[in-house]
Amino acid sequence: MTVYTHDRPRPDEAAGAVAVLTNDRGEVLMHLRDAIKGIAWPGTWAMPAGGCEPGEAPRDTIVRELDEEAGLVIDDLEELGEIHDTWGQGRRITVYRGRYNGRPEELRLTEGVKLQFFPAQELDTLIMPPCIAEAIARAIGAKSSS
Repeated sequence: MTVYTHDRPRPDEAAGAVAVLTNDRGEVLMHLRDAIKGIAWPGTWAMPAGGCEPGEAPRDTIVRELDEEAGLVIDDLEELGEIHDTWGQGRRITVYRGRYNGRPEELRLTEGVKLQFFPAQELDTLIMPPCIAEAIARAIGAKSSS
């Protein structure tokens, strides 16, 4: 019998990870996605995220995606649980929260249009996928365990 744990997605299940990064001012780092046909949620505001490679754990996925998309290494990633992207690709997405106090314009952006911090009270003015709004609500509403 094969037992599947949270650490590794089932082989037949699409999984991913997303990082909600905030700074000491409480602003949220958002990622403006390319407006290219064929990608998930083109032209919307999201955050660093990505799909798990076969056999890859969600934590490994978000560490890889942060590095690939923006050259970021975040040491204090805290897992907040899962959401399900029922509106898009149907992925089970593990939500992580971390802290970044740098300047987004200095990051090495390899995907998307730009990275930008937004005050939490302005996030509802952005066009974003419902699963991203849910991830932000979970990250901002959860109390830090540190």
